[in-house]
Amino acid sequence: MKLVSLAILLALLALPVSAIAQSTPPSPRPITIDDYFQIQTVHDPQLSPDAHWVAYAVDKATLKTDKNETRIWMIPSSGGDALPMTAEGVSSSHPRWSPDGKFLAFLSERNEGKTQVWLLDRQGGEAQQLTDMPQDVEDFAWSPDGHRMVLVLRDPTPEELDAAKEKSAAPEHSSPASDSEDKKSKSKKPWIIDRLQFKVDEVGYLDRRRTHLYVFDVAKKSLTQVTSGDFDDSEPAWSPDSKLLAFTSNRSTPDPDQTYNSDIWVVSANTTDKGAHLAQVTTNPGIDMSPAWSPDGKWIAYVTMLDPKLFDYATHHLAISPATGGPAKVLTLSLDRMVSNPHFSSDGKFIHFVADNDGALVLKTIHIETGGIADAAAVPYMTSAQYPGSRTVNGYSISPGSVPSVVAQIATIDRPDELFMIEGYQYKQLTHVNDALFSQLKLSHGEYVHFKSKDGTQVSGYLYKPLDYAPGKRYPTLLIPHGGPVWAYYAEFSHLAQLYAANGYAVLFPNPRGSTGYGQDYCKAIFADWGNKDFQDDMAMIDYAIEQGIADPDKLGVGGWSYGGISTDFIITQTTRFKAAISGAGAAEFSSLYGHDQYQKDYETELGFPWENQAAWAKVSPFRNVAKVTTPTLFMGGNIDWNVPILGGEQMYQALKRLGRTTELVVYPDEYHEFSLPSHIQDRLERDLAWYAHFVKGDPTPARPAESSPRSPD
Repeated sequence: MKLVSLAILLALLALPVSAIAQSTPPSPRPITIDDYFQIQTVHDPQLSPDAHWVAYAVDKATLKTDKNETRIWMIPSSGGDALPMTAEGVSSSHPRWSPDGKFLAFLSERNEGKTQVWLLDRQGGEAQQLTDMPQDVEDFAWSPDGHRMVLVLRDPTPEELDAAKEKSAAPEHSSPASDSEDKKSKSKKPWIIDRLQFKVDEVGYLDRRRTHLYVFDVAKKSLTQVTSGDFDDSEPAWSPDSKLLAFTSNRSTPDPDQTYNSDIWVVSANTTDKGAHLAQVTTNPGIDMSPAWSPDGKWIAYVTMLDPKLFDYATHHLAISPATGGPAKVLTLSLDRMVSNPHFSSDGKFIHFVADNDGALVLKTIHIETGGIADAAAVPYMTSAQYPGSRTVNGYSISPGSVPSVVAQIATIDRPDELFMIEGYQYKQLTHVNDALFSQLKLSHGEYVHFKSKDGTQVSGYLYKPLDYAPGKRYPTLLIPHGGPVWAYYAEFSHLAQLYAANGYAVLFPNPRGSTGYGQDYCKAIFADWGNKDFQDDMAMIDYAIEQGIADPDKLGVGGWSYGGISTDFIITQTTRFKAAISGAGAAEFSSLYGHDQYQKDYETELGFPWENQAAWAKVSPFRNVAKVTTPTLFMGGNIDWNVPILGGEQMYQALKRLGRTTELVVYPDEYHEFSLPSHIQDRLERDLAWYAHFVKGDPTPARPAESSPRSPD
């Protein structure tokens, strides 16, 4: 062995230095803005009926084309190489196996048409278009016997019906009208509005067109409408015998726009009367949703909200009811955690569900008879007690076999979502979509920390140290309040946190009161009292980071999106300790948003009518204290965001500008609340870094980045 080792050493010494360097892996590097567009998002895992394959979707944003694309892949559940099922260039999503496992159906908008159901033979070949509706197919599900599908369709517009008629009447080889001719033929018509809920983000103004259920015969390609009326129907679920459909709808009140109520209903899949005779399964005045049938068809599991007056702040529990209607049994009252995505085990004795708990989303099971709740599997990474919430389950699928298999979509603090098979109470990783990229990156490991607020309340959050962290040295620190407010930061990868850490910041992701995962009392603590207890909790995390010797108290920044932007507005009107702020899609004068955004019902429930309860509205409006703001603040948002309209940022900007404060407003064209255009996301991140570098770090670089066109990564 010594002679061999010596020979190898002499051979290496004889090589040119460049050859040795090429064989040495490069050192890990800090993450960049461009890396955001190299990260691929794995989601929507679907186990085949025989549990031998997993179909899934992968999202990717591309700066070069300034577009987003989703492709469908398939991988053996035993592990191995992934196979692309759809080609590049056309987005395809929502893969669903036929009950016999021979076909994979999915949604795709091909040939510049409407989104339709396409069918792909698992053995290979080109995908074939299955449906040809005038409108988009919004959702679908196979019947257990494989002969039919249920489609979720919104009532078509007159224009869609006319286009369908023209298409069917046109000669087979006729050429379509040019874009200019088509635009000339379409006049801009006014919106005629008579609904209470008349606007929603990513849609805009609402009319009376509703979503309903249709049964599609796969062989005959015939369509039968099975629900109708001035109600939206969603989340269809087939009974095991393929005779009935359970679904979610708000049909218990004369005007569904007035309440948060939704119930579970059942309709015959063979009806020809458009659902004139429905069976109501639940009668709870709050939200009932996400129906799932038991294997014997006798029970329906669902998610329920017991206190409609608390709406989003109320804990969502797991419940079951007889499929024919009757008393409900709430199963998770003792858990006091938000639950979602229920599925029965194949023997009907257990229900799987996802629970929001202590900074993580955990896959759990409950024994229906005993009520015993347990984690579905052990922790895949980081078994140290320091990180109890070490994974976030963002989706899962169960095979229908007698010995069920489970595949889960899981993120960790250090990695984006990948797929894992659950075997023997352990997670076995299947996909490695981002391994090549992350092998190049040096990351900051987010720590789940605990601290006390001003009134002694225990608060938690994630703390990311800068990449160049050294004990005893203080660093510029950014506080990033989360959106919601009913949401939380989870144990999942954050490009934003890593980007800031790579640029020398300590990063704080607090879960203040109002966050989920800590019980209903913790969540509802800010009901009609925004910017008070959550402000105290956010400041407590700043104080914690200073006490730990990490944060430099003279170099603090704050910024968030949505309620994170609203929190930022609250913070800068109550303290001057921050050197810079970025308020994205925020708001400060809520009475001006009543009737302008999509939340009129939320405002009325929490604050009352603005003309009757002005004191409550003024209490939660940071705009009343805008004159106290001295923090240089950047406001950003999309011009067609009806979730938190840009009006909120415009008002704060206008006031600060009039007061002579340092401020800037950036409005992104044709963007909703969640930005989609890669170049706009790139621009936002560049502006974030420039603003904080100039005002928090005190760098001489400008607070506004140089204008640049979209670029592809090197």
